[in-house]
Amino acid sequence: MKPPDAALLPAGIRRCDVVAWHGDRAQPQPDWVAQEVPVALVFNGISHAVMLASPGDLEDFALGFALTEGLLDGPAELYGCEVHEVAEGLELQLEVAAACAWRLQQRRRTLAGRTGCGLCGTDSLAQVHRTLPRVPAVQVPASALACAQRALRHAQPMQQLTGASHAAAWCDRAGTIQFAREDVGRHNALDKLVGAMVRARVDPAEGFILVTSRASFEMVQKAAMAGAGVLAAVSAPTALAIETAQACGLALAGFVRDDDCVAYTFAERFGLAPVPQSPFTSSTRTAT
Repeated sequence: MKPPDAALLPAGIRRCDVVAWHGDRAQPQPDWVAQEVPVALVFNGISHAVMLASPGDLEDFALGFALTEGLLDGPAELYGCEVHEVAEGLELQLEVAAACAWRLQQRRRTLAGRTGCGLCGTDSLAQVHRTLPRVPAVQVPASALACAQRALRHAQPMQQLTGASHAAAWCDRAGTIQFAREDVGRHNALDKLVGAMVRARVDPAEGFILVTSRASFEMVQKAAMAGAGVLAAVSAPTALAIETAQACGLALAGFVRDDDCVAYTFAERFGLAPVPQSPFTSSTRTAT
């Protein structure tokens, strides 16, 4: 049931009067819609990126974005973050170490981000394939992925009210959700989660990340930059995402729905039983 009072709404949601059609009958009624706001990330007074995002958990977003984009070498390089309302949207004013500011000047670029975008504003092929850390080899039973996926449905108030957001969750090895963040953009939701994990000093080897979207190349890259050993997604990965996960040691699962999932890399980490050899990858061929 939708809340009758706007004060009960989560951040990033507003009321909207609509007309719903049921067959040939029109019914005026209230509805709740997700907000997407231009959010500028400003490092030591210099604007670096503009993204469309949900206006909640913005301090987590700033930290997670700066880390997963390789702008910060570590959280200690971020000294502070202030949120300012401006006429055009919101500004996140980040105070960063001099070393970080120097790196930003070397790779100065402006990102005009669209909701759910990938490599917006990247101006060279070298910026696409960054050197990723080797992630820990984490063992997580497939049953834990199923447990987390079922629970995540109840940890998405924005999605339940609007139907217009993605979520990213940090789960322990038993599949219990420890943190969840939502946003209209899947990359933003993951950045917010990473920021929350870093603030809580989470050990990436103690669990896995679950996302409600496809596992794109950039989602794999961000998970690896966060040090996560397992990324699970409710939809499919891309070929480049699989190659990237294989290269950095990330166990990648897709189509995590109910009790089912598909392991795309390091399948042995998702179960206790030996993984049977696929007949489609056998080197034995029958002569014709």
